[in-house]
Formats: sequence, structure tokens, C-alpha cells
Amino acid sequence: MLADVPLWTTVLQLLAAGLVGGFCVLQWVWWRGSLRSDGPAWAVWLSAAMALMLLTAGLHGVTPSPLGRGVLGFVHAQLVAAVVLLCLPATRAFGGSRLRLAPWVAVTATLLAVRALLWVLAPPGTGAAGGPTGRALAVALLFVALGVTVGYVVASLGAVRITRLGWLLVAAGSMSLVLLASGVLLDERHAGAALAGLWPIPLAFGLESLALVRLRRAQLTAQRRELMRDALADLTNAAWFSRDPDTLLEHARDVARTVLDDPSVEGSLRPLHRERFVAELFPAAPELLAQHERTFLVDLALVVASAAERYALTDRLSRAAETDALTGLPNRRAADRYLVDTLERAAVERTRVSVLYCDIDGFKDVNDREGHAAGDDLLRRTADFLRTYTDAETYVARLAGDEFAVVVSRAPADAELADLARRLRSGFDARVGNPAGPRLTCGVATWNPEEVVDADALLRHADDAMLDAKRSRSGHRVFDATLRARAEDSRRLRAALERAVEQDRITAWFQPIVDTGTLEVVGLEALARWQEGDKVILPEHWLALAEQTGLIVPIGHAMFRQARRALDRHQMPVAVNLSARELHEADVLERIEEAWGGGPWEHLTVEITESTMLRTTTAVPVLSELRARGARIALDDFGTGFSSLARLARLPVDVLKIDRSFVREVRTPRGAGPVRAIVALAEHHGLDVVAEGVESAGDLQVLVDLGVRQAQGMFIGRPAPGLPVRGARPGPRTDLPRRARARIVPRPLRVVTGGADAGDLSAAEEANLGTSEML
Repeated sequence: MLADVPLWTTVLQLLAAGLVGGFCVLQWVWWRGSLRSDGPAWAVWLSAAMALMLLTAGLHGVTPSPLGRGVLGFVHAQLVAAVVLLCLPATRAFGGSRLRLAPWVAVTATLLAVRALLWVLAPPGTGAAGGPTGRALAVALLFVALGVTVGYVVASLGAVRITRLGWLLVAAGSMSLVLLASGVLLDERHAGAALAGLWPIPLAFGLESLALVRLRRAQLTAQRRELMRDALADLTNAAWFSRDPDTLLEHARDVARTVLDDPSVEGSLRPLHRERFVAELFPAAPELLAQHERTFLVDLALVVASAAERYALTDRLSRAAETDALTGLPNRRAADRYLVDTLERAAVERTRVSVLYCDIDGFKDVNDREGHAAGDDLLRRTADFLRTYTDAETYVARLAGDEFAVVVSRAPADAELADLARRLRSGFDARVGNPAGPRLTCGVATWNPEEVVDADALLRHADDAMLDAKRSRSGHRVFDATLRARAEDSRRLRAALERAVEQDRITAWFQPIVDTGTLEVVGLEALARWQEGDKVILPEHWLALAEQTGLIVPIGHAMFRQARRALDRHQMPVAVNLSARELHEADVLERIEEAWGGGPWEHLTVEITESTMLRTTTAVPVLSELRARGARIALDDFGTGFSSLARLARLPVDVLKIDRSFVREVRTPRGAGPVRAIVALAEHHGLDVVAEGVESAGDLQVLVDLGVRQAQGMFIGRPAPGLPVRGARPGPRTDLPRRARARIVPRPLRVVTGGADAGDLSAAEEANLGTSEML
């Protein structure tokens, strides 16, 4: 097919070869950016074959050597065959129908192989056998192969819709066929050779135009994919900050419209069961979308649906975290947040805010008598009753246990608030309680705009008013100046007590426990005293506060620690009081053991009140463990509780301490009877007896006559920071009653009497008591 052509033809061939080669590079880039799909790959191979074919034709025109021209002619012929053969898979890859490709390729390849064999056996211009006949046969085989290829292209493209760019390619291919046929059939050598040399250019132009358009589309698609990734990331970030799924859906719809350049995109969000959601984004003509565009819309919809489910779950968890599960009312956390917001708004609007702190009197009795199910039902009915008072200015919450709060924003005058508290109480009696059953007690506290915004203080004040109403049994109480002063005193006392505990200014004073017959000191009781400068604050002023705030725990720890040092210093048994609050601590045994320091447990007596022993579930196990280690257990204030006689044999007790209320009346028949009964009970169970609160010699004498062997009180010895004994340890006294001398232990210690002078005693009392040294 190659022959001598004009120079312009050669130049045009070489120029076309360079352009097509450049397009090959672009198509290779397209192929790498298109996930190596078939279309770009076959376009690269077809373009490369055409570029080499044009290059070979151009070199043939400028090569003077006959051998070189022959080799280039053979290579050109095979490249023409390669172009014809590559048109088959390229047509299919560019969108042709799914005809079976293998038979067409096999027929075409066979024809082109026979043509190549004829070329080898009888190359043109060699005069070998076959001559014109061989050339004609080779041309015929080429046209037959072209016919097969054209037939496949027509059959393949006939079943698909051809675009304008496709028609351009068909026209370019047809022109190349016309040029090729004209170049072969023309008799004029130079004209035919020129046409035969230039026939690939129209097809190359069409092919590269298609490749250029597709390359541009690929670039736009890549840019759009990048925009899609950015838009999806932006929507994902927005989903974490937004809390409204409808707003997020609108954002996703706007993003889709912008990226796809389609204002017809709409969205929908539908709830399913179990708080699941399904979201959809769809254009007016979804069939026109590419696959990656449909995937983009699906991804956006998934983000919206997942965010909606997360919002629903978050809302449900938030409601659960701020809602009381039993009553459905807001809980303490929600009430605190609401109260803070209300106070801040009221501070701007200059309005008052009130809290009615409500408590169910007798709730524990309902639980104990009828069971917890009845108690839960009572709480639910109380919540339903309080809801009837809920409006735009009222907020009801359950704070804890049987305590409820009614928050009134824009509160009225105190008289109206007191009337509201009365109506709450009477309404509760009529609709929830009964005449003999539980009742509602309310405390009212109000915040005024000139005060500091403090939600906790407002709740505390309402609680204080409620507690005062409980104590006075008035049913309701408004937090007034009196209660405010009392609350301030309590706050200051608590702050001072906290500082005293922190600075270790709660010290142990020791009161002697003596043998009633000899007045010999047989032990000491550690009593807590608060040293505030030069003053000593007695426990009755702060003990209840310490119990309430939990400060009694470190105070008790300090008492055990100081009692252990007193044992080492004075070599006398020591008794220490153990409070109910300490018994509720999980590590009470470890604390006592740490404070006692692993000393001789048999010299420690742990005192606990009768009510604490019987009402604290952990008391018996803890005291049993202490008793097993060797410590003695004393039941303090014995006789003032209940049910102790039936349980006494089963309790871990070694000592009974007679309450001072019995000792105070011991010289009357009414007071002597209980003491005599307690002594008999103790002897029956093998327990020791100690009488508390001995204030006179007459009380001591009667206790001796009733068989009480140990006693303590202000008459016998006042509490003191050190040992209340001085001087040497004398031997037995011969001037004491025989019964007393029989109980004298070796090396006794004498006590300093603190209640009266010796001159104040009568002769009979002095004879019965014996001689006490006033040191």
C-alpha cells in the first residue's frame, strides 16, 4: 500500500503521527484515572496502532534505502491489520451491543494472517511469484477483513442509540474507508499512494475527538467526585452539630442540588419502627444519573438517616437521664438545670421564683406495713396529683425518695404561696392519702431579684422550711427571716466544724468509770470535745450536725486514735462511742483497726446506742467481728429503746449502760424498779452494768444498794483532757465497808470527785462512800 508520495503527504503523516501519539498519552492518563476500564484501554491501543501506522508511512516516504522501505512497508501492512482487528473490541468497549466477539475476531484475524503470509512469500516490488495476482489477493483479503469489521460495527451499533459524537466517529470511519478504497483502486500511482497514505487521518481525528471528549468528561467526573467527597464530609460534620433531622435533610438536599447542578432534587425522611429512619434524595429524572451520582445521593441519605436515629436515641437517653422512671416526672438533675435557667431568666426579667419542697410524711410506714409495691403506687399517685398543678408557670419534679419540688416562676406574694402549700396538703389528703395515712408537708422558699442566683441555696432553704414544718407538725412553712438566720448559723457552724476536723481540733476528753464500792477507777470513756480557741464546745451543740453531714466519720476515727494513745499513756481500759453513721461506712472495720493500731483489743470497749444496734443492719456483723478480736461491746442508753429484752441474748453485748433518765430518779420507787430489773437481767445474761449520769452521793448510794458495780457521772469525775487521777496508788483501805473492800483490786487508782466538796456530804453518806481524796 505504500508508494512514493509527495512531500506534503509525508509531512502530514508525520504530523498526524505526533498528534495521535500525544493523544495516546492523554488517553493513558484517562485510563489510569478511570479505574482501568475497557473503554480507555482499547482507545489507547487503537490510537497507538494508528500513530505507529502513520509514523511508519511517514518514515517510508523519507527513507532512501530499498531494504528499509521494504521493512517499513511490511510493518505498515501489519499495523493496518492491527488497526482493523482492534476496531472490533474497541467498538464493543465504546458502547456497542453484546454480540459474541470471538467469532468475528477469529475470522478477521485469519484473513489478516493469510494476508501477512502472502506478503512474506511475495512482497510487493520483488518480482516474486504471484506478482500482481498476489498483490490483488492481499488487497482482496484486506477488504474482506475490512468488510467483516464494518459488518460487526454496523451490527453492534445498530442495537444501540448513537449520540452525535458517535455519528461523528462513524462518519470519520466511513471517510477513512473511502480514502483507503480510493487509494487502492486508483490507477494513478501518486494520487492513489497519497490517498492510501492519508486514509487513517479521518478515523484518527474522529477517534481522538471521542477520546478528548471522554477525557474531558472523565476530568469533570473526577472533579465532581471530589466535590461529592467534600460535600459528604461537610454533611457528616454538620450531622454532629445539628440536632434537627429535618434541617439536616434540607442541608443534604441543597448540597445535592449544588453538586449535581440539578435544582429538581428533593428529599424525604420517614420514621420506621423502633426509632429507625429511612431517608431518600431523588431528582425529577433519576434515569439520567450516572452510577456514582446515584451512589452519592444514597450516601447523603444514609448520613441523614443515621443522624436521625442518633438524634432519636440521644433524645431518649436524655429523657431517661432526666426523667424519673417510676413517676415519669423530671428528676433531680432536670430540676436543677430547670431551676438554674429559670433563675437566670428571672434575674433579667426582675421576677420572683419560688420552690415548694414537698415530703410525704409516713412514707416509710407505708413501705414497712404494705410493702414496696404500695410505696411505689403512693409515689405515682402523688406525682399524678402534683401534675394537676402544672401550668406554664409551674414545674413539678421528683427530687429523691418521697421528696418532690414544685417550682413556680413569676411567683406571687408569700401569702398566696402559703395558700398554695395549704391547698397542696389538703388536696393530697383528699385525693391521695387518708385521715390515718400519709400526709404531705411543704416548705416554701422564694428567690428575689436582688439576691445572688444560687439554685442550690434556694432548694436548701425550701428543704429547711419543710423540715421545720415536720418538726412543728404545722404541715407547711415559709422560709422567713427566722429560718434564714438559723440556716446561716448552721452554715457557719458547719464551716467551722469542717475547719476544726481538718485542723484536728476535735480532741478526746476522758471521764472515769469507777467501782461503786471503792471509787477506784476501772476505766475511761473518751468523749469528743471541740476546742475553739480558749473555749470548749460541747457535743450537744454540734453532734447532730456532724451526724447529718458525715463529719462524724473522721471525728470517730480521731477518737479511736486518741483513745489508743490514752491506753498507752494511762494504762487503763478505754471506751469509745461508735455512731450509726460510722456503721454505715463499708470500711468501718478497716478504719477502726487503723486507728486502734493493732493494740490490745481486750482493753477497748465500743459503745453503741440501743436504737443504733437494733435499727442498723450492719451493726451486729461489725460488732461481732470486733468482739471476736477481743473488744468489749457496751449497749449505751439501755432501757430507752424497745424490743431489746427479747433480742438481748442474741446480741454481741458485754456491758449494759443504764441511761441517766433512770439514774436521775433512782431514789424513788418508780426509778429504782427499772434499775433493779436491768441489774437482774444483766446478771441473768452474765453482763456487766454501768450507771451513767451519777450526780449526787445519794444516787451513788442507792446504786450500790441495788447491785450496780460501776458508775460514771459528774459527781464521780468530770471529763478532762488528761487522766482524772493524781498521786500514788494506795493499797486497800480499812475504813471502807467490808463489801467494798472485797472488791478492791490490787494497786487501785483514786478518782477526783467533781460534783461536791467532802463538806457537803452527810455523815451517813460519807460513811457509805468511804473517803475520797479531793486533789
